[in-house]
Amino acid sequence: MNQNIIYGINGPVVTVKDTDSFEMMEMVHVGVQNLVGEVIGITDRLTTIQVYEETTGLKPGDPVTGTGAPMNVLLGPGIIDNIFDGIERPLKAIEEQAGAFINRGASVNSLDTERYWNVTMKIKAGDKLEGGQIYATLPETPIIEHRLMLHPDLSGVVTEVKPDGDYKLFDTVAVIEDDLGEKHELKLCQQWPIRTARPVKDRLTPSIPLITGQRIMDTLFPIAKGGTAAIPGGFGTGKTMNQHQLAKWCDADIIIYVGCGERGNEMSQVLEEFSELIDPKSKRPMTDRTVLIANTSNMPVAAREASIYTGITLAEYYRDMGYHVAMMADSTSRWAEALREISGRLEEMPAEEGFPAYLPSRLAEFYERGGRVNALCSDEGSVTLIGAVSPQGSDFSEPVTQNTKRFTRVFWALDKALAYARHYPAINWIDSYSEYFNDLDPWFREHLGDDFVDYRNRISALLQEESSLMEIVKLIGSDVLPDDQKLVIETARAIRVGFLQQNAFHAEDTYVPLEKQKLMMKVILHLHAKAKEVVAREIPLSKVLELGLFDKLTKMKYDIPNDRLEMFDQYIEEIDTKLGELLK
Repeated sequence: MNQNIIYGINGPVVTVKDTDSFEMMEMVHVGVQNLVGEVIGITDRLTTIQVYEETTGLKPGDPVTGTGAPMNVLLGPGIIDNIFDGIERPLKAIEEQAGAFINRGASVNSLDTERYWNVTMKIKAGDKLEGGQIYATLPETPIIEHRLMLHPDLSGVVTEVKPDGDYKLFDTVAVIEDDLGEKHELKLCQQWPIRTARPVKDRLTPSIPLITGQRIMDTLFPIAKGGTAAIPGGFGTGKTMNQHQLAKWCDADIIIYVGCGERGNEMSQVLEEFSELIDPKSKRPMTDRTVLIANTSNMPVAAREASIYTGITLAEYYRDMGYHVAMMADSTSRWAEALREISGRLEEMPAEEGFPAYLPSRLAEFYERGGRVNALCSDEGSVTLIGAVSPQGSDFSEPVTQNTKRFTRVFWALDKALAYARHYPAINWIDSYSEYFNDLDPWFREHLGDDFVDYRNRISALLQEESSLMEIVKLIGSDVLPDDQKLVIETARAIRVGFLQQNAFHAEDTYVPLEKQKLMMKVILHLHAKAKEVVAREIPLSKVLELGLFDKLTKMKYDIPNDRLEMFDQYIEEIDTKLGELLK
């Protein structure tokens, strides 16, 4: 363990002079309080360290001690139903020890080392183990089985196995001997460097949708399990609300929610909501499958930069067990601002808007760690990455949004005008897109029929046509439009209000199964087709509107319960009857 002294301090950046003791990306302890830091630059004269805690009180001459290992996190049971800061310090345990505020240099184990876990061994003496193979299991929560995996860099023959029973985190449950004759003790945990992606057997095509229960996302702009998505939007457009909805309702097995530079009240709201919410699949509290990483805006800026990597490392760990994990990063703009601030203190040459020139490569590194894979344990798992972006003034041309678009395949563009009009989710259906249609359409056709894809395409076409017509309406008014074009505008209004707009606080509307989404589209398109026949017979559109059918369709999302889908047949019968009388 190498020890040197501080030469200079500039905010979270500390320099050490005349040393070749440290390695690049090595984790170090700074000052007498052992603040956690990481080596980020080495020259023949200076070693540069970024400190993940407040540096107030540090002075030249204070000691800097190397650990000989990169910045890493502890992986093991106890991660789920926990809340960590950006460098995996457990905030609940720190509160019990030191109160509401984190003391600098707080030294608390990331996971509870005194808790006993009921371990079931899956191996026996003489077995040959490869990296990533599962050697034991234990119930981490009532709905998540924790699978203990051999470190990916290890392999060997099992020489000793403990019996099933209760063990603590650092207890040895088995011993293996590698090809060189060296013995390795297997415990309930392992460490992994946060900036290194965990290895997989092979990567798979993202061909299964992540079902969210949010109509505009599932139907018009779907995301795959193992996919990547961006939610850009200005202040007040609902980025955090959308991510809360996704975290609550998407069909991932495990949720990793990273609050990166967000306001403290938003993170406390997440904690309160998730502790009260019941998971619709398991009927257990949502916290039984959720991990929260809170690095609020008043926490040290360097730890904000690390929080994204901590989150993705935890996500990859559960993916390697064979789980489908969804990670919400809220927001990557605050993470990019942390990069910019540290880059400025390092006196690096700035690029566009002061962001460092390596911003695109860092974003790419992060989003490339998502994906659907065959894990080393031979099970299929995935990490779906959904990052919020907060462009100043809703300017989507700024660097973080533009570079995020390069590395994500779904773009849910939030619209300030829609948000101010109380249209939620405020996703603009013209500016948004998904590149997963070719990958996901076979799944939709198999599980929902060819007509689901056909309905979606027709809905999209009507919304595009309405957008073009509204340009004319703005110039010369709607009175000059023929009835068939007015019908397009009326149908598009029913789609916007009755289908795309969704109420997160309504019991039937907060989550909508895919079958109901399909039938809602079917009824809207059926009304449009029948009304088109009426208008073609030169019957005024006003006669159709007087029947109140369009207004009724805007309320069907509330009027038809999710378990009473046969009621859609009554709507189709009513449409046929009333419009049939008009045709007579």
